[in-house]
Amino acid sequence: MRIKELARTLTLTVAAGLGLSLALGHGAAAQTPAQFRCKEGETYYMNVMVSGVEYWFPVYEMFKQAAQSLGCKTAYTGTPEYDVTKQIASFDQILAKKPAGILVHPMNSDPFIEPINRAVASGVPVVTFAADSPNSKRVSYVTSDNDREGSYAADVIAKAMGGKGEYGVLENPGQDNHDRRVAAFVKRMGEKHPGIKLVARAPSNQDPTKAYSAALSMAQANPNLGALFMPEANSALGAAQAAQELGGKIKVMNADVNGKILDMIKSGQVFGAINPNQGMQGYMGFMLLFMAAHPELIDPMNDYKRSGFNPMSVPVVDNGFAVVTKDNADDFYWDAYLKRRGTKGIKE
Repeated sequence: MRIKELARTLTLTVAAGLGLSLALGHGAAAQTPAQFRCKEGETYYMNVMVSGVEYWFPVYEMFKQAAQSLGCKTAYTGTPEYDVTKQIASFDQILAKKPAGILVHPMNSDPFIEPINRAVASGVPVVTFAADSPNSKRVSYVTSDNDREGSYAADVIAKAMGGKGEYGVLENPGQDNHDRRVAAFVKRMGEKHPGIKLVARAPSNQDPTKAYSAALSMAQANPNLGALFMPEANSALGAAQAAQELGGKIKVMNADVNGKILDMIKSGQVFGAINPNQGMQGYMGFMLLFMAAHPELIDPMNDYKRSGFNPMSVPVVDNGFAVVTKDNADDFYWDAYLKRRGTKGIKE
């Protein structure tokens, strides 16, 4: 089921503007040759934490597609570990290569303020995606609406529970987008579904083993536990295993999908998932980066020259999200997507 994002108008406006600019650039080739094309060797980087997580792959696939359409090069970087210090180190390694721009998913918002500001000061634009560093000088933020994701997940679970019962939450404190999803879920339940009570919450920190243990403990302390919500996919793997061992009566719902989660949704082990439109995160992320790296192509009617900020500054672009259930799970498999596109994904 496709959700209409609140900022759809903004997204379409940005996309239409970029498309028009591209068309004008090609049409006026005689006057401004290759205006909307990358220079030789111009490279844009995508940087993430826990680089092996499947969520990033469709983001990079569309990041790469957008870049290729303009003759640009891309690189996928990050750290294999859940460690903000190591991610910042990988970010700094990119800066040393003098990139054209960086699309980054900051693990934590505040630690990334200084690295992002340093990049911008050196002339390298930065766009964040899926998680933000709002107090930094990043030029744009591409995301689904995490508040709406959490709220919608609460509505879906509440309907399945008949408006009555008890639920628990597994969380990942400190990661901005995860915190927003959990907060919105809990708030929505309290405001719109008062018959369903929050009885337990615990940090699982994206660790399936911790999620498994926490789910068992919650169920033991609360025999009427009817649902569990978590803001990411890894915790759902452990929570779903625990739920099955407890008889399959606890509805597990999470955000994000991967192959294992999709299999579990189809088998009924996981009730459902909220999944951001990852491809558009990458596509719009690249387009915003390219325009930010070429501010000379933009001349809006505002005070950007006097104030000295990048004229491409667009606070937020909403890429939308989908609710994944048994009915549409087949449409979200990474291997099937690669086969359809005829590519090898991040290996290219």
